[in-house]
Amino acid sequence: MGEPLRVGLVGAGKISRAYLDTLPRLPGLRLTAVTDLNRARAEAAARTAEAAAKSAEAAARGAQGVAVAASAEELVAREDVDAVLNLTIPAAHAEVALAALAAGRHVYGEKPLSGTREEADAIMGAAQRAGLRVGCAPDTVLGPGTQTARKAVDDGLIGTPVAATAFMTTAGHEAWHPDPEFYYRPGGGPLLDMGPYYLSALVHLLGPVVRVTGAASRPRAQRGIGSGPRAGERFAVEVDTHVTGVLEHRGGALTTLLMSFDVHAARLPRIEVHGSEGSLSVPDPNTFDGPVELWRRGAWEPLAPSAGYVGSARGYGLADLALALEAGRPHRASAELARHVLDVMLTLLDAARERTSLPVGTTCSRPEPVPFVGELSASAGHG
Repeated sequence: MGEPLRVGLVGAGKISRAYLDTLPRLPGLRLTAVTDLNRARAEAAARTAEAAAKSAEAAARGAQGVAVAASAEELVAREDVDAVLNLTIPAAHAEVALAALAAGRHVYGEKPLSGTREEADAIMGAAQRAGLRVGCAPDTVLGPGTQTARKAVDDGLIGTPVAATAFMTTAGHEAWHPDPEFYYRPGGGPLLDMGPYYLSALVHLLGPVVRVTGAASRPRAQRGIGSGPRAGERFAVEVDTHVTGVLEHRGGALTTLLMSFDVHAARLPRIEVHGSEGSLSVPDPNTFDGPVELWRRGAWEPLAPSAGYVGSARGYGLADLALALEAGRPHRASAELARHVLDVMLTLLDAARERTSLPVGTTCSRPEPVPFVGELSASAGHG
């Protein structure tokens, strides 16, 4: 394997810890710099990364110190940064991605790719003109959970896919999050917050979406913070908090989708796929693992893991991008997929507002499946 991809991290918030825990053990990557609007938080992240990099595995890959940059502008201009890991809030995703691309850096970001179709197109265009890669979470779909389910579909174990269901229900994040307002402002809501996990999995399982029908509601005008120093404070709800719809996939299968911040308790499955010969129970797409069960011949049976990156965690999408660069193949957690997922979500919200059915204006290639990889290495996942 060649020289590792040198990574600069922008945004040292809560999700960054998951990446900092994983990056030191991933081949082809080396964290070199970090920045955050809160310098103390950036410094803490750098210390965490340096401590993790002292492991034998990381040291063998030439791990070094992690610099603290004063700003995102300074970080993307550093000579020791080849790729930017964009963990900023969703409203800043496009701005940081475009700055990184303008500086000649590859980009991998948290979901969603951007807040609007126009921003997503600008990112895609800038990357294409510069000959650079853009990747986007979620990479949970690269783990054994979704990938084993996908292999079962691809192997014909349920026959021809006919339908699917996808349910994400919760009473709302304000019960546990001390500053939950952004979940209820434009760009938030259950669909844009959690939809990327479910829709990315559905594209892996059934292919891209060509048409959507939607309905949505906003049962409460205000919510109350349930924990932390601001517990009891009220804030306005500015987005729909219960979204449901039907997605028509290119192959003809129909998915019934429900994303809600208004359900106190439910016994609904996360994802199920139903075919002409059987049914498949798919684990939570917000996780990398989980049980996959197949129903055929009158009974449910567990399927042993048979595909995906074993032991995967946040950051495997970036590692897959690094391996793809070296191998000259497309990376799986791609901007193309993320743009399509964003378009599906926004079109579903448009259809809900217009009380109609609408075509989806974008499409994407179904990402290549991940073979059963026991340990991510320089030669893994090139198929």
